[in-house]
This record gives sequence, structure tokens and C-alpha cells, in this order.
Amino acid sequence: MLKIGVLGAGHLGKIHLRLLQQSEKYELVGFYDENLENGAKIATEFGYKQFETIAKLIHAVDVIDIVTPTLSHYKCAKVSIKSGKHVFIEKPISTTVEEAEEIIALTKEYNVKGQVGHVERFNPAFIATKNMIENPMFIETHRLAEFNPRGTDVPVVLDLMIHDIDAILSVVKSKVKNINASGVSVISETPDIANARIEFENGCVANLTASRISMKNMRKSRFFQKDAYISVDFLEKKCEVVKMKDAPEVPGDFDIILQNAEGVKKQIYFSNPDVEQNNAILDELESFADAINNNTTPVVTLEQATEALKVAYQIIDCFKK
Repeated sequence: MLKIGVLGAGHLGKIHLRLLQQSEKYELVGFYDENLENGAKIATEFGYKQFETIAKLIHAVDVIDIVTPTLSHYKCAKVSIKSGKHVFIEKPISTTVEEAEEIIALTKEYNVKGQVGHVERFNPAFIATKNMIENPMFIETHRLAEFNPRGTDVPVVLDLMIHDIDAILSVVKSKVKNINASGVSVISETPDIANARIEFENGCVANLTASRISMKNMRKSRFFQKDAYISVDFLEKKCEVVKMKDAPEVPGDFDIILQNAEGVKKQIYFSNPDVEQNNAILDELESFADAINNNTTPVVTLEQATEALKVAYQIIDCFKK
């Protein structure tokens, strides 16, 4: 079992602590939170060991789980990696692309592994459909959330939309060609609602919408490709696949047949892939343990997370224009 320590015991940090305590692949050594009073409460309530300094925690473990505010990701990762520790970093990887690239360089220099918490890659509905998403040419995503002051220190693109940016980049095997976007600040200093159109070199177009001042929560993506439409509901953990194939010469009574203007007939059929329920956060953390123990590539690499961050900043730059 790998010894692991958690940096940051806020809302998400507490979830990580609870899951790591349950994990069969990690031994939870303890945590550090810069708010020592808050840390003491958590230590008393849940029995986790609280460390007085980051240095002491880093010294006691093999892996550091960084669940601090985004602004401190780089600083925490740098000191952990230089101490020879593997790092799991919550998304986004860091505040700037330059910081992210330096984190990558440091992991190579100190020969340690890193993974980023783009948790939607482990969403069971996405896992159930990912192999069916073969060459999407149009993608539409909606990620809407009710207002929560937590996270408003960064634009909605870095807070919410980056989940969908990462998922899209993982299925579109082409480089980004062009981006257009607009964003509106309603309640925060940075945009709370954003829409982006990403065009890829292979002709694929992705239209992304994110809002953190919605009346309801929604996390849906739709992937359109030749002869198939795939819908993924990340919130409800459901998916639907609609496929088309050449119509049989003698259709059955319940077959759904469409005919285009050229007279070509296609049969539509529906499938609901089995979605195996899981705990996505525990799965991503344990997949990192597997990557370390087996010396394999993590599911969400630092490089992939940096690409998602680059695209996010291209979108934010469009707002300034």
C-alpha cells in the first residue's frame, strides 16, 4: 500500500480523506491544512492525523494528494516533487500554463508520476460510451450549476467548463484550429456564464456552454458522428446511443425506418449501454496508485491536463477581445 497525505481539508479535501481512508491501495497517513484551527476540528471529528507543516507531511508519505485552492497547486506540487513524491493534483492542474509546464518538467527531472483530477473521465456513463465515440464531428455540452460562492475565485471556464474541455480533447483525435467564445460576469468579478465554439483541424466542431448561476444543475454532452448519436448525462450517470444502419429489405413491424431525399433507407435502433455505478473520485485516486505500482501512464496525464488548461485560456482570451 502506498502511503499518501492530503494537502487541503476543505469541502473536496474532506471527501478525498474519507475515500482514501477506505481505499485498499493507499495507507492514509494524514493531512495538512493551512487553517490549523479547521484542521484540528477535522482531526478531532474524524480521527485523521493532522500535520503541523507541509514539510512534515511530505516527509512521511510516498504520494501527495493536492486538494488546495488552484492558486496554490503549483507551489504545493513543486515542493512535493522536489522531495521525490508522486503527486495527484485536483483540476485544473495550476493557475497558468507556464506553471503546468514547469510541473511536467519537474516530474521528469525527479522521476515521479503525476495525475490530475479530471474526474469526469471516470464517470460511469462516460466510461460506458467512450469506446463508441469514434470520430465525432459535432459535440454539444451543457454544464450548468446553481450558484455556490466556492469556486468563484476563478472564471467559470476554469471552474466548470474545463471538465468538458478535457473530456472532448480525450475523444477528438485532432488539434484545435480555432476558438470563438463569449462570457458574461453577472455576480462575480469573472465570467459566470460562458459559451465557446472549438473548431478542430479534422472538421469537428464542439459547442460548450457553462453557467454557475443556473436555476438547476445539468451536466450533459452529446456526440454526433456518422450513423450515430451518443448522449451522456454526467449528472444522472445515464447514457443513450442512437445508431443507424442500412434498412432491411423487409422491415419488421416495429422497425423505425427513415428515408432521405435520395431514397436511401436507414433503420434507427436504440441502445442503453450498461452503466456500472462507481465512485469516480475513489477510482481516479486508485488508478493513480496502479500507475505508480505498475509503472504505467496515468489515465489523466499532466500533459493532457495542460492541454485542457491551454484551451481554457484561449477561451478566456476571447472574452478580453
